[in-house]
Amino acid sequence: MASENALGCLRAADREPPPIVLIAGPQPFLREYLLDAMRQRAARDGFAYRSFQIAAGDGFGGAVAELEGADLFAPRRFVACRVLRAYRERAAEDDDAARADASAGRAVRAGDEAALGAALERLAANVRVAILYERDSAPAKIKRIVERLGLAINCPRPFDNQIAQYAEIFARRLGLRLNADAVDLLIGRHGADLAAIVNALGRAAIHVEPGGRVEAAVFGASAGRRVPEPFELAESVARGGGAAAVAIFDRAVAAGRDPIEILGVEIIPTLRRMLAAAALIERRKGAAEVAHILGLPPSSPLVTRAIDGARRCGWRRLREAHRRACQLDAGFKGGTIKEREAAIGGLLIELNA
Repeated sequence: MASENALGCLRAADREPPPIVLIAGPQPFLREYLLDAMRQRAARDGFAYRSFQIAAGDGFGGAVAELEGADLFAPRRFVACRVLRAYRERAAEDDDAARADASAGRAVRAGDEAALGAALERLAANVRVAILYERDSAPAKIKRIVERLGLAINCPRPFDNQIAQYAEIFARRLGLRLNADAVDLLIGRHGADLAAIVNALGRAAIHVEPGGRVEAAVFGASAGRRVPEPFELAESVARGGGAAAVAIFDRAVAAGRDPIEILGVEIIPTLRRMLAAAALIERRKGAAEVAHILGLPPSSPLVTRAIDGARRCGWRRLREAHRRACQLDAGFKGGTIKEREAAIGGLLIELNA
C-alpha cells in the first residue's frame, strides 16, 4: 500500500516525488507544511504552480480542467487542490426539503469525485498534483486511486519520541543543524507545538550562518515561554528529559499551578505506571501484560511511555523515586515541607540524572 506518515515523507524529501500525493490527517500545521514543501520542490524542478480551493459551493471542475488541459506557457505544472471541511460537512435542517438538498449534494459530490478520480487515472507525465483534505481522512474512493498511482500521507499528532526528529528535519530544511541542548530547549518550551518550533527555528536562522550549528543560547532571546499544557510535565518525565521537565515545572508554577496538584496529578501517577511496568519487565513480561495491569489498551501512548521510562530508569530507581514522591506529597499536605518547588525540582533532577 502506497501510504506513509508525514515524518517518513519529510525524511525522504530528497527523493523523486510521486506524481500524485494525497494529504490528510488531524494535524493542520503538518498538512500545510507538507504541501508547502512539495510546492517548493516543484518550483525547483521547473513546475508552474496552480492552486484550487474547494469549498461548500464549489466542485472539482476547475481542477479537473487544469489536470486534463494543456498550457503553452507552462507545460510542466504542479496542481494543488485544497478541499475544505465545508465541502463535505454542509449543515442540513430536519425537514424534507433539507434532506432532499443534502441527498442531491451527496450525488453531486460523488460525481465530482468520480471525475477527479478519472482525471488522476489519465494524468499526464508533465503534471504533478497534491490533494489536501482538511479532515482526518480522505474519501475512500479517492484514497484507493492515489494509493495505487501515488502516495497517501497521513498527518497525525506527533508522538513524544518524534518531536526531536521533526525539529531536526525542520532545521535541516532551513539549512541549519541542531545540537542536543538546542533540541531539549525547543521541546521544553514548545512541546508538541510544531508550528512554534518552526517559528523559533526561523528566528534562529537570522542569527546563524547557513549550514551552521544552532546552540541553545541562540533561543535565549528569540523563543517565547509558552504556558505548559495539562499533563505535558508527565509526558516529559516519562520521556526522560531532565532539563525539559524542570523547565516545564518552573513555567507551570509561574503560570499559577499549585505544586501539590502537579505532584499528585501528574508526577506520582506517571511514576506509578512506570514502576508497574518496570516490575513486570523484571519478570520478563511483555507490553500486553503491562497494558493489562495498567488497564489500558496496548496501543495507548501511556503504555508506551511507561515501558520506555521503565527501561530507562529501572525498577530500583523508580521504586525510590516513587517512595520519595509519596513522602513529599505527605509532607506538603502535613505542612512539614515548606520549600515545595525546590523539593519537586530536586526529585525531577535526581530521577533523570
